[in-house]
Amino acid sequence: MWIRNLGWYFGMVGLLVVGASLALQAQNEAQNLQIAEEYFSRQEYEKAREIYDKLARSPRLAGTIYRNYFKTLLLLKDYKEAEKLVKKMARLEPENPIYFIDEGFCWEKQSRPEQATSLYELVLNNFRKVSQSVLRAAEHFLVIDQSEYAEKMLLAGRKAGRDRAAFAVELAQVYQLRNRPDEMIGEYLLYATQSRSNIDYVKGALQDRLTQAEDFDRLEQVLLQKLQQEANESTYNEFLLWLYIQQKRFYRAFIQAKALDKRFKLEGSELLSIGLISMRNEDFESAQKIFEYIIQTYPNGANYPSARHHFIQAKEEVVKRTYPINLDAIRSLIGDYQALIDELGKNYKTFDDMRAIAQLYAFYLDDKDRAITILEEAARLSQGYADFLAECKTDLGDIYLLKNEPWEATLLYSQVEKLKKDHPLGYEAKLRNAKLSYYKGEFELAEEHLNILKEATSREIANNAMALSLLIRDNLVFDTTGVALREYAQIELLMFQHKDEEALRRLIKMQSEFAGHTITDEVLWSHSLLLLKMGKATEALSLLEKIVQDYGDGILGDDAFFRMGLVYEETLQNKEKAQEIYKNHLIKYPGSIYTAEARRRFRVLRGDFLN
Repeated sequence: MWIRNLGWYFGMVGLLVVGASLALQAQNEAQNLQIAEEYFSRQEYEKAREIYDKLARSPRLAGTIYRNYFKTLLLLKDYKEAEKLVKKMARLEPENPIYFIDEGFCWEKQSRPEQATSLYELVLNNFRKVSQSVLRAAEHFLVIDQSEYAEKMLLAGRKAGRDRAAFAVELAQVYQLRNRPDEMIGEYLLYATQSRSNIDYVKGALQDRLTQAEDFDRLEQVLLQKLQQEANESTYNEFLLWLYIQQKRFYRAFIQAKALDKRFKLEGSELLSIGLISMRNEDFESAQKIFEYIIQTYPNGANYPSARHHFIQAKEEVVKRTYPINLDAIRSLIGDYQALIDELGKNYKTFDDMRAIAQLYAFYLDDKDRAITILEEAARLSQGYADFLAECKTDLGDIYLLKNEPWEATLLYSQVEKLKKDHPLGYEAKLRNAKLSYYKGEFELAEEHLNILKEATSREIANNAMALSLLIRDNLVFDTTGVALREYAQIELLMFQHKDEEALRRLIKMQSEFAGHTITDEVLWSHSLLLLKMGKATEALSLLEKIVQDYGDGILGDDAFFRMGLVYEETLQNKEKAQEIYKNHLIKYPGSIYTAEARRRFRVLRGDFLN
């Protein structure tokens, strides 16, 4: 018995010794591997090779060291040893195409293209039936700069699997590398048609890869061809819709959205969204057509009231931007809004129409008392709609400011700030209070409001706050009395109150009294806008040109230059001159916020596409 126990004892001791020996060997190998990789990273390839040669004797480490070992042998031009290595690895892992590709690469390095081609073709024939092998091989072909064989590998795998959409994303990436954009686009679109969940991915991929205007033109052509070939594939309509919105070609977007609206029975919901986007981008003509279509097509639909409202609103924006303002057109707009209220009643569907009527009476027909009555009624009816109540109070504050009753105005703005704290409507009311302090010449108080608003979640409000803050600070640096800024603030209040003649007289006076002051470019800018409002486009252009000439490097330089293009295009109907302005704007102000819009307008005027 004791002899048996002794045998067990010595057996265990032997196992422990072997285990310790193996552990020590593994530790040494790990240290040597780290040293070899350090030499490799420092490009000391001879030293790295010495260690890799020893480590390669261990089958357990073969896969770990292979990549750097193979590169080391190639860099040392020991192609014979590199070939031995890849053949050894191919025997160990015959299902892995990488080693056969690397053997071909070895022959390429020795200027033996026939042998290389033979091995690459072997990979195409032997590894095309397993998806994972296809992807592995294609990726490795790209690593050795053989994009042509990467393409062939993916296409061979697609054919072998009898799946016309297999490897679409990978092929798209290969076509991008090979500078074949049409085929790249085609593969991405093919991938998108396979599942609706792929659509957003493809939009993101295309947006990253199509960076020039010409690239999007190419996408449009591919999509139109696809639609001719596969008229029932709605994915192409959806991508055209997306493309036209990216390009701000809203009428074209409308055409595509109509097709999708009918096919998916959307009852105008997507069309309504496009109309609103068109409005935000100030394409009011397209917006009117879109809203009119919803009104006519879905007179009993859920989107009808909103479409009617926004249709009139789009007309209103056109009227308000046609100078001088036609008061008969303003009265006609009031009639349109009132007809909608009469049709739908005074309720949540028409509260915004009541607000619109009040604003038109107050700001254009100088009937402030009627405007106040309408807003107070709307606010009373809207109990429970806190956002609308806040909007009504803000409008009432504006009207009291029109009436030159600033205390009433600030009281209402402050109520909205309290009612909608940490909300865009509350921030908007605070911005109104900041402007009111500015109008009154209370610049420190205005800055207190503005410093809070610079952190507002609404980018537009934060930007407006920053702009007003800069105006105040820049013009108090060299004029601590603030006399010029105070006068300019009072003129801005007059312009807000539509007291245009008095504002114009004082702007002209400022240009002589404060010649050379830092506020001069702001005065010229306001003067030009007031002249445009009064229908004096030619006089306004001369002031805009002066801003560009004398203050072109200032914050208003690109604004003035872009505005010149708009005046030539929209007011004077001089398309050729407008095109020239937009083209020069792209050169003179490449980083401007107007760059994308200037490029789009230039291309429209040049005739690249029809809106």
